[in-house]
Amino acid sequence: MGEIRLQMIDSHISSHWWQELVKYFVNVGNSLEIRCWKEESEEIQQALQYGNLTEANYEVSIKGIVTKEFLTELLSENPQDKSIYNKMTKYFTINVDSGQRRFCSAHYGTEIYVMGVSDDDITFFKNAMSTYTEDDFSIAIN
Repeated sequence: MGEIRLQMIDSHISSHWWQELVKYFVNVGNSLEIRCWKEESEEIQQALQYGNLTEANYEVSIKGIVTKEFLTELLSENPQDKSIYNKMTKYFTINVDSGQRRFCSAHYGTEIYVMGVSDDDITFFKNAMSTYTEDDFSIAIN
C-alpha cells in the first residue's frame, strides 16, 4: 500500500481537481472527522450536521460518518473567503477513514494526503491530475 501527498502551488486553480479526488476517495459510510478553528463558528455549525463535537486545544473536532448530504455539500461548495487561501472547502481539515485507506484534505483543501492507496488508486490519481504541471502542484507518490 502506498501514499499520495499533494500541495497546491498555483493559488488560482479551480476546485475541479479537488472535487474529483473527493468523489473517488470519500464514500458514504466512511469515518469522518472535520476540524475547524474555534473562531470559525459558521463552519462549526455546518459541520455539526455531520457529527458530534470534540474540542482539542485551538481547534474543534467534529466526528461522525460520511453521509450523502456531506458529499453533496463538498462537491457543490465554492468558498467565497479566499483572502488567505484559495479554499477548496470551508473546512480547515477533513479526515476520512475507510478502514483500508485514509484521506486527508488539509489547509482548506490546498493539501491532500492519502494513505493506504492501491495501484488502482494511484492510476486514478495520476489520470485525474494529468492536465496539471509541477507549477500547479507539488506531488509525491510512494
